[in-house]
Amino acid sequence: MATVYDVDPDVLLHELAERLKNENVTVPEWAKWVKTGVHREKAPFQDDWWYLRLASVFRKIYIMGPIGTSRLSAEYGGKRDKGTKPYHARKGSRSIVRKCLQQLEQLGYVEHHKNGRVVTPKGRSYLDKLSDEILNKK
Repeated sequence: MATVYDVDPDVLLHELAERLKNENVTVPEWAKWVKTGVHREKAPFQDDWWYLRLASVFRKIYIMGPIGTSRLSAEYGGKRDKGTKPYHARKGSRSIVRKCLQQLEQLGYVEHHKNGRVVTPKGRSYLDKLSDEILNKK
């Protein structure tokens, strides 16, 4: 059986995002206008960026878990342009990460652990089956 580690992340994320669209996931109404961090100038251009971020958070928890919101937001950060001053690293939006975690918990794929969030057996099975399907398509 294949796991997340055996599949190309780009293919896995896009397939997972498409499947999460069919789940009971609602995109927050503020997601149309929000920037994904202070290091960004504009909001994302893709209309379905929320599902891709949700899939990415799910995969990162699978690989790096247990992990908290602060470390996850740092994963989505970048360098802030401060004009003539040197660039400095900044974290991504913690609100986006929190909402993604809440939605994944509602679906039963992620649970709260004493050191952060971890993938439940249901979530691990879901990702492993998806990875196996993707690997068998080739």
